[in-house]
Amino acid sequence: MSGAPARTLLLWCPDWPVLAAEIVDGVPATDPVAVLHANRVVACSERARAEGVRRGLRRREAQGRCPQLTVVDHDPARDARAFEPVVAAVEEVVAGVEVIRPGACALAARGPSRYLGGEEAAAERIVEHVAQTCAVESQVGIADGVFAAGLAARDGRLVPPGGTPEFLAGLPVEALGRPTLTDLLRRLGVRTLGDFAALPAGDVLARFGFDGALAHRLAAGRDHRPLAVRQPPADLTVTADHDEPIDRVDAAAFAARTLAEQLHERLAAHGLACTRLGIEAVTAHGQELHRVWRHDGLLTAAAIADRVRWQLDGWLSGSNGRGGARPARPTAGIIRLRLVPDGVLAQAGLQPGLWGETGEERERAHRALSRVQGILGPEAVVTAVLGGGRSPADQVRLVPWGDERLPARPGPPPLPTAEPPPPAAAPERAVSTRSRASAPAPPWPGRIPPPAPAVVLPTPLPAAVHDAAGEPVVVSARLAVSAAPARLTVGTGRPAEIAGWVGPWPVDERWWAPAEACRRARFQVCLADGAALLLAVEGGQWLVEAIYD
Repeated sequence: MSGAPARTLLLWCPDWPVLAAEIVDGVPATDPVAVLHANRVVACSERARAEGVRRGLRRREAQGRCPQLTVVDHDPARDARAFEPVVAAVEEVVAGVEVIRPGACALAARGPSRYLGGEEAAAERIVEHVAQTCAVESQVGIADGVFAAGLAARDGRLVPPGGTPEFLAGLPVEALGRPTLTDLLRRLGVRTLGDFAALPAGDVLARFGFDGALAHRLAAGRDHRPLAVRQPPADLTVTADHDEPIDRVDAAAFAARTLAEQLHERLAAHGLACTRLGIEAVTAHGQELHRVWRHDGLLTAAAIADRVRWQLDGWLSGSNGRGGARPARPTAGIIRLRLVPDGVLAQAGLQPGLWGETGEERERAHRALSRVQGILGPEAVVTAVLGGGRSPADQVRLVPWGDERLPARPGPPPLPTAEPPPPAAAPERAVSTRSRASAPAPPWPGRIPPPAPAVVLPTPLPAAVHDAAGEPVVVSARLAVSAAPARLTVGTGRPAEIAGWVGPWPVDERWWAPAEACRRARFQVCLADGAALLLAVEGGQWLVEAIYD
């Protein structure tokens, strides 16, 4: 917080929330428009100001002054999205831009002024480039420090070096943008920034606190921090335009190989690797195609080329999908192909796979599974994700190969590896959870204790449990077992002797929603032939839910 503030150039777009509403939502900024937050006006168009609308007015009062007023809700995300192209346009002329807020960005004035022939020439060049690139009107202010440059931008002024304290001295205290502090200063007779800056710093801190001390520094022309410039992201996208439309798979394969090598070389030059690849294509008739491929390892040049070739093959040939459905074939050949590295990371930032380093065998398995998905669809190859829950079926969720491996319920943390467990061939197959049984998980009252069953049945099998006298075993509402289970009959099979059992583990889930309520008790039983089963009784009916090894 010490030292003289640096010369700062600040670009300001007046009424930016109104312009953002026009850019994103199509609300004409030339009409009377007001942006409201918490039922108060935070920004308005020039025509609305001509009708008497001002910031801080309540909605009803603003509409009373201007009956034809168009009201728009304040959306900071919309403002930020619309302002990003403006920042990118500024970065095309100069480097080291800091976004102050949507509608205002700042940068050190020394570099642009020396390169473009002076501060005034730099300001004109930036304003002109933003207008030509984004069709947005803007103003530039240059002063010592961000705060003073922002106030100078309101009038499009270039404050000479060393003249910032004098420039600020004549401004009203409302320029601080702190209504509570401003009201108190007004009542104390402090009306300008010069009057406020003349007060002793120690007295200001004691009377107004840290925020008042910060405002006191700004009023005196001293910034509280240097610029926090951002580094513009590197453009890693590769694009290929073709004069002759590509409508054959062999030509598409050649184009895919060339473009994949270009993308891999560009990523390698920045020390990056791709984990999620966006493939975009434009046909001769203007049809736009897009697909994202995810990979849990590092996409090599060959892997990128394979995925591009598979995707182009699927688009151009219209491979049969599941159930006989046939994807729509493009109406014309492809004239533009674009690869977008949607997910990148440092090339050394990925941990080895669960079964060792990335090698030819694992890469071949990834390619084969991805190829199956390209032909049959994403749901054709699935992997198991372990999560939370009380039953084994709740703890396992099947997700398509390559998708985000997020559990449906809070459960154990993901394994520290880049390689998921082997996939199942179809979502209806029984799921093995034995290899994940020892993973820690948050407490779930009523959860079956380890070990986890080896096979979870997709549909529980009906069963019957009898005691030694041949009477059905029942469980009361107070979880009292009528007799020790002695024989188990699964479906229409032969009865089997029960050598041991333990339980019950009661579960009473979602009792507040009658349509989703589940009240059951679970038992682990060991049969005389060595088989172990997980049983559940619900509404008097016994079920076999899972099988242990």
